[in-house]
Amino acid sequence: MIIPSLPSNEQERQIAVQEYGLLDTLPEKDFDIITSLVATICEVPVALVTLLDTDRNFLKSHFGIPINQSPRNTSFCGHAILDPSEIFLVEDAEQDERFFDNPVVTEQGMKFYAGVPLINKDGFALGTLCIFDKKPRTLTKKQKEALKGLAHQVMNLFEERRRNNTMQQLQIELENRNEELKSFAGVISHDMKMPLSNMIITADILKAKYGNELDEKGHEYLSYLKSSSFTLSNYISGLLAHYESDKITTDHKDVFDIHHLLEEIVDLLNINVDCEINFPEKNIDINCNRSALEQILLNLIGNSLKYNDKDEILIDIECYNKNGLYHFSLTDNGMGIPKEKQKEIFTLFSTVGNVDRNGNKGHGIGLSTVQKLINKLGGDISVSSKLGVGTTFEFTIAALIS
Repeated sequence: MIIPSLPSNEQERQIAVQEYGLLDTLPEKDFDIITSLVATICEVPVALVTLLDTDRNFLKSHFGIPINQSPRNTSFCGHAILDPSEIFLVEDAEQDERFFDNPVVTEQGMKFYAGVPLINKDGFALGTLCIFDKKPRTLTKKQKEALKGLAHQVMNLFEERRRNNTMQQLQIELENRNEELKSFAGVISHDMKMPLSNMIITADILKAKYGNELDEKGHEYLSYLKSSSFTLSNYISGLLAHYESDKITTDHKDVFDIHHLLEEIVDLLNINVDCEINFPEKNIDINCNRSALEQILLNLIGNSLKYNDKDEILIDIECYNKNGLYHFSLTDNGMGIPKEKQKEIFTLFSTVGNVDRNGNKGHGIGLSTVQKLINKLGGDISVSSKLGVGTTFEFTIAALIS
């Protein structure tokens, strides 16, 4: 028996084999179909998809034998990957000095072997698609073509696996970086809240203690300092709410009626303008994450109040349960959203550009948080709007089963 030598590029070849992530994996239907098919076409009892590891021949698919690996130093495939021809053929192993006393021949009774090296785009032979028979024989031209064609399909499956592995790794890296970014944003936001509060308080103290000594410009500067601090504080609060929305568990259940929730939200908003809010005609019980829905409605109703230029603000809210989903709509008579901006408003940091009724610009965080929460609750949100007339938000959330 002649032990197969190692390729001159064995170290690089081994790295290539590892990149596909196929060693020691379970059988897969796609590969098993190919070995079954090639065994039928070539009329042999054994067909294999192999990968040559450091000291073993791993059988990714094994038709006709129960094992999933064998020693590399006795493998026919170890010779096949060294052969530059398209098919490595051993028509009668008992008459071949390389194999006549090989355990595969003397113990398992194999006499015939044909293997097509599985060569990747970088030129590394990873393993083989091969067949065995217990009698000396040869292959027809059609059988050889079929064996080569199916080996090509095996290599396609290998490449697909590598691409999937690469995409999964990239996804993991992106998720890790996203978590790091969220953690960083959370820490920075928390750390900035206290200095901003101090700035607001200091502005009030300066105005109270030294107000008589300041001219009109001085009072204007203090007001600007306080207003800017409040704006930045609200921006940071929005960021915190956006990132902390990830912590909301979708399966947390609360049962409550929608009218009661809306009454609490109206109280929280402390509305000081002429406003009429019409609740859903029918008061229904809701079974979902209460805090998440409260944050969604607080944001949407708050926007309807802020971005409204009418003397009397009108807000109509509808809610009903259908096919396991709660359907909500919230319509106002506000400023409206330009058509070209309606697709962008749920993107983080995207703003319409309007100032609210108090002259402040939005930060583009609230609606992104709303969409994130709604998606997390198994629903979706859409918007329709007409400038100068008003806006309607429609969204759904999944009803939890008690």
